Amino acid sequence: MSENLDPFEISQMQLSEACKIKGYDKEIYETLCQPERFIQLKITIKMDNGHLKTFKGFRSQYNSARGPMKGGIRWHPDESASLVKALSAWMTWKTACVDIPLGGAKGGIICNPKDMSDRELETLARGYIRHIADFIGPHIDVPAPDVYTNPQIMAWMMDEYEMIVRHHAPSVITGKPLPIGGSAGRAIATAKGGVFCIREAAKDIGLDLKGAKVAIQGYGNAGSWAAKLLNDDFGCKVIAVSDSKGGIYNPDGIDPHAAADHKEKTRSVVGLNGTKQITNEDLLELECDVLVPAALENVITKKNASSIDTKIIAELANGPTTPSADNILYDNNILLIPDFLCNAGGVTVSYFEMVQGYYQYFWTEEEVFVALDRIMTNAYRSTVEHAKQVNTHNRMGAYMVSIDRVIEAMQLRGWI
Repeated sequence: MSENLDPFEISQMQLSEACKIKGYDKEIYETLCQPERFIQLKITIKMDNGHLKTFKGFRSQYNSARGPMKGGIRWHPDESASLVKALSAWMTWKTACVDIPLGGAKGGIICNPKDMSDRELETLARGYIRHIADFIGPHIDVPAPDVYTNPQIMAWMMDEYEMIVRHHAPSVITGKPLPIGGSAGRAIATAKGGVFCIREAAKDIGLDLKGAKVAIQGYGNAGSWAAKLLNDDFGCKVIAVSDSKGGIYNPDGIDPHAAADHKEKTRSVVGLNGTKQITNEDLLELECDVLVPAALENVITKKNASSIDTKIIAELANGPTTPSADNILYDNNILLIPDFLCNAGGVTVSYFEMVQGYYQYFWTEEEVFVALDRIMTNAYRSTVEHAKQVNTHNRMGAYMVSIDRVIEAMQLRGWI
């Protein structure tokens, strides 16, 4: 039988299993398994060649019981309604897992920004906000950058929203450039939070990170920063990294800064001097101490899970491991740090950015990271403890923490 790889159906399967473990009945599951609101829209813009082009966009607002909804905006050729819904669900569990007062949402546009000019990108960004302006706001739903979006795109979106509402609203968007209300540390927050989790996981299994071998699939913002932080702060040996065009391997270690510079110049890590070219699939099965999937979803499945040869998997990507693979990895005694815990550093510092925007008082990077460390460490410990209590893997531990908090908020509000 083929494995179900539909992202939203996977998220529902995971939720259903967690509800059963916790003893919640089917009625509770039914209240949690669909978004509160799902918006589908089309945006027509004039391209640089003078022709009109229509793009399909989405915004999924999953749950607002714990606070304003929060979630990034992805621009990708393979974006889909299913994926956006799944990511909005995982954002709901993510904010609950790290115990910040936010709900979950996600947005996306089907496009290839790599083939678009800055003018086209700005027009698309502003068009998207015009379509959803009535449904977002600093106290309603706060977007942020995600795959193939960046601080400049967030700046255009915030500016468009402020022109519509006719007043400043810096906390309507996070991940903005520093001069217009961004937070120190936001650019590396996802990686930083993930590294804090890896540090804690290494303590649990007695792994000395100095000299530990690390492989990172996905050398974008989160993956490249994770490589640099693990190398520079903990003395890890990065033996392999990859991007959409392929991977590179050197058992003696790769300089993560040189890899980042090479990618900046050539648009890929492939071809870095002193490395051997490998595939993304090869990278996942390398013998290493820490494997970091930091690309897209469904890369570790029942087909390759038995071939994974690592001690720790740190999911900086969203949804990189399927439910069937989770069970195989658990049986093989691989410690997995689940996505909506491991990559929650980004949304946590986005929350800090919202708070700073409300008060118009901004923190130093050191203050940001001290607070982030405390939150990520507490969330990791809570997840592991819940998993151990019922002898299950850490993903279910994270779900147990999260759904308890969301259900409690819904009960207190009288929704259920």
